[in-house]
Amino acid sequence: MQGVLASLLFLLALLASAVPAMAFNPDEVLKDPVLEQRARNLTSQLRCMVCQNQSIDDSNAELARDLRVLVRERIVEGDSDEAVIDYVVSRYGEFVLLKPRLSLRTILLWGAPIGLTLAGVLAVFIFSRRRVTLEQPKKLSADEEAKIRDLLEK
Repeated sequence: MQGVLASLLFLLALLASAVPAMAFNPDEVLKDPVLEQRARNLTSQLRCMVCQNQSIDDSNAELARDLRVLVRERIVEGDSDEAVIDYVVSRYGEFVLLKPRLSLRTILLWGAPIGLTLAGVLAVFIFSRRRVTLEQPKKLSADEEAKIRDLLEK
């Protein structure tokens, strides 16, 4: 019974340690809950440039903290969500977005492997068809075979 209880407690501790830590500090929180919710929504869309696989909302990096503060400052100044995102993207580039915007560049980036694969399949198909249609060599006539035998015997 004690072994089962110990295993259960260990499993509970293991599950509790897997819960993501909220990285924002209490001094960053805005007093207005509506503005704070907007800030949290925006910071969850922005990538931490240090961690690169976390949003700035989840990251403990100093740059992520600076970006969280910047987002909240822009919201307090009255910027719309789109204006805040545009401002951060203008400073850090499209890479800062966890979900990139749909543009010609992203279409080319995501479509290039498909396009190159299709071009390769088409090239293989065309070259294999061309190879089949090449003329087969004609058989030698009896006179030509006799001439070759005479040359080989000499």
